[in-house]
Amino acid sequence: MTQDEKYMKEALKQAQKAYALGEVPIGCVIVYQDKIIGRGYNRRNTDKNTLAHAEITAINKASRKMGDWRLEECTLYVTLEPCQMCAGAIVQARITEVVMGSMNPKAGCGGSILNILEMPEFNHQVQVRRGVLAEECTQMLTTFFKELRVRNRQEKERLANQCH
Repeated sequence: MTQDEKYMKEALKQAQKAYALGEVPIGCVIVYQDKIIGRGYNRRNTDKNTLAHAEITAINKASRKMGDWRLEECTLYVTLEPCQMCAGAIVQARITEVVMGSMNPKAGCGGSILNILEMPEFNHQVQVRRGVLAEECTQMLTTFFKELRVRNRQEKERLANQCH
């Protein structure tokens, strides 16, 4: 198992926590000198907070641990390509590397729709590696959304039956 796979598995454990809450299963860990210094998972619905993305939570924890907003020499592992907010926060935090599992063709800003992470116009660019444990990351998301569609359909039917 490679170093990237080892830490992506840790990010998948975080995603599993989101899954258990009924949240979109996205997980993130931040590593500095071969130690995890920040962990996070998606909690938007649970916390009723737009900012409660896995990456933002992990960045907050890592910054507290480091005692600095700059997370230079850190690597962020995330199960799904970051959105525009998270990609911007990663650049702002001066994170050195990002390792992604699944790509996000509908909202990804690490290469799919935009590539905020590697834009030469910014004062900081991030080294990016894509597709680490992509199959496992994608499978978790696919299963979650299939189950969500079933739950939504059942709820709709239950409400329709109540009205009759």
